[in-house]
Amino acid sequence: IHTYSLIHDDLPAMDDDDWRRGKLTNHKVFGEAQAILAGDGLLTQAFAILATAEYPAEVAPEKVLAAIAEIAAAAGPEGMVGGQSADIRAQGKSDADGEFLHYIHTHKTGALLRASVRVGALLAGAAPAELAALTAYGEKLGLAFQISDDILDATGDPKVLGKPVKNDARKQKLTYVTLYGLAKARQEARRLAAEAEAALGAFGPGAEPLRQLARFTVERNH
Repeated sequence: IHTYSLIHDDLPAMDDDDWRRGKLTNHKVFGEAQAILAGDGLLTQAFAILATAEYPAEVAPEKVLAAIAEIAAAAGPEGMVGGQSADIRAQGKSDADGEFLHYIHTHKTGALLRASVRVGALLAGAAPAELAALTAYGEKLGLAFQISDDILDATGDPKVLGKPVKNDARKQKLTYVTLYGLAKARQEARRLAAEAEAALGAFGPGAEPLRQLARFTVERNH
């Protein structure tokens, strides 16, 4: 699903990007029609995998259904697709505010990251308090990740990023940097990453990879 979202995000009708991670984007190599079909195929195949996977015997069918519903909501109009639509509507508009920006980031990026954390917990039978803590972690991580993306677009090295920078400003996109400035965006990303780490307090050393991921989110240069 993530790969499909990147292929479609790069399309001329969306962000119209020619490069990603130092390579030509899908539609530049295979054509726009094939890129659309590739994304459609990946999204559909994801749910085929969810529906036919050989889960351990102890995973009850209702938990599998809950996981499928969780991912569908995060990927669809209630999540990533809705956020992308709002992102497009905000482009070039001077009256968009912080509340609308928060909606874009928490849906376009945050929803799928939150689901990635929650689905494992749902399948494992997490207690309500554990699921709530992981949900808070996923929400804060997702928002911190997107703000960091905004910052990298404004300040990053195109050779390291593997794509051109300053696209957001050129396309008049609504981001934390364009709305609040670079210093405040960095402060907000660090705050969210710290709160994401704090949400894992009850899990002990087993959650260290998730803590490292929160730190990497605001320290990365690509």
